[in-house]
Amino acid sequence: MNKQNYNTVHPNFKWNGISLDRKKLLLVAYDLIKEGGDFDRITGEFLLEWFNKKSFITVTTSGTTGVPKKINLEKQAMIYSALATAEFFNLKAGNRVLNCLSTNYIAGKMMLIRSMILGFEMDFVTPISNPLKGNRHHYDFVAMVPMQVQNSILELSKVKKLIVGGVKISETLRNQLLELPTQIFETYGMTETITHIAVKKIGEKSFSVLPNVKIATDERSCLVLIAPRISDINIVTNDVVELISETQFLLLGRIDNVINSGGVKLFPEQIEAKLSDKIKQRFFVIGIADEKLGEQVLIVIEGKSAIIDDLVFENLSLYERPKTIRFVQKFLETESGKVKRKETLL
Repeated sequence: MNKQNYNTVHPNFKWNGISLDRKKLLLVAYDLIKEGGDFDRITGEFLLEWFNKKSFITVTTSGTTGVPKKINLEKQAMIYSALATAEFFNLKAGNRVLNCLSTNYIAGKMMLIRSMILGFEMDFVTPISNPLKGNRHHYDFVAMVPMQVQNSILELSKVKKLIVGGVKISETLRNQLLELPTQIFETYGMTETITHIAVKKIGEKSFSVLPNVKIATDERSCLVLIAPRISDINIVTNDVVELISETQFLLLGRIDNVINSGGVKLFPEQIEAKLSDKIKQRFFVIGIADEKLGEQVLIVIEGKSAIIDDLVFENLSLYERPKTIRFVQKFLETESGKVKRKETLL
């Protein structure tokens, strides 16, 4: 795969119906910074950073499991990521895409880069909760977070291929999406992998990696990503997986969330999946200290206290059943909307 100059813009690229080359994009960037609101300013600043002489851009990680940190991503690696997405999803120049994600985060940045590099006709809108409402256009490719998907159910027939990331899709939403004609994929990735590096179709169990990515596990059974076009070093994750093949894996849960109850290892993510269509409020599962078991299962539910019927837990094993239920008025979240589990309990 040949290197591509990040200062070039594909001749087919359009922004809200207008053809823009590098020079015109720079003018757009200055206008966004000078005349726009916060969302526009962030987009303008990113465009200026993309077209400057540096070989990298600086981004901030999500901070899901720790303090957000600034890291540098090579622009050439971001181009390779865009090309891998195009190959996996069979996307071509002239395809129409919708960018409804904030360019403050890697997902929104990459939708813009894919469009400029691959020659998409991109509709760029403010990242609201229902970006398809009132939109008469049809799209070949769209990326959303679950909240946007939930609020766009009735309009998703306008989309051929949809990728969903940011936070986990609930079982209730997943079942709704299975009824739609749209090809919908859950994504696996992080800022360090330059957005998604693996995907799975809604209803499937295992993730498949994108082209030019290899996978392995470390001594903790955590996923290791070997992607030389994305990172010079192997990316060691904290996600416990089961390898299905050289290109597929089952995601079991995060190792820092694992609950050791009476010597039995429990993955909160798996318990949450079993309960997601039974508890309507937002909730999460976490382990807390227990003198006899080492740790016990605690369910934390957002909102006012209520009585939870034992039938809710009928599909859980003996060890998975919660010993305690706690209600919290409001969950603490990262800037990107991911729940801070441990901090919420403090």
